[in-house]
Amino acid sequence: QVQLVESGGGLVQPGGSLRLSCAASGSIFSINAMGWYRQAPGKQRELVAAITSGGSTNYADSVKGRFTISRDNAKNTVYLQMNSLKPEDTAVYYCNAFSRGVAGPVDYWGKGTLVTVSS
Repeated sequence: QVQLVESGGGLVQPGGSLRLSCAASGSIFSINAMGWYRQAPGKQRELVAAITSGGSTNYADSVKGRFTISRDNAKNTVYLQMNSLKPEDTAVYYCNAFSRGVAGPVDYWGKGTLVTVSS
């Protein structure tokens, strides 16, 4: 089992910045990739950014050039630096950990942190 705890959400004005953190604990050795998803009201959850255990990253087109995902292996923490925030970035942001698992792939989720971009 993997436990994920997000922090760093809040209210920010358009053009501002926030940094989200996701601390992982438990069977972290089993994690193959971690990422951030978001879900806006009335919309489906979507991938924002992901980083593999090898360090490869992937971003949604809507956030490329504005968001950066990174990790600190010593702290078992993944970060999402969000710059030039727009009102359409408003959503609940969820941390995800993916494990291929011996018995099959498993997704772990945090409880989410709300990001509101508004003037």
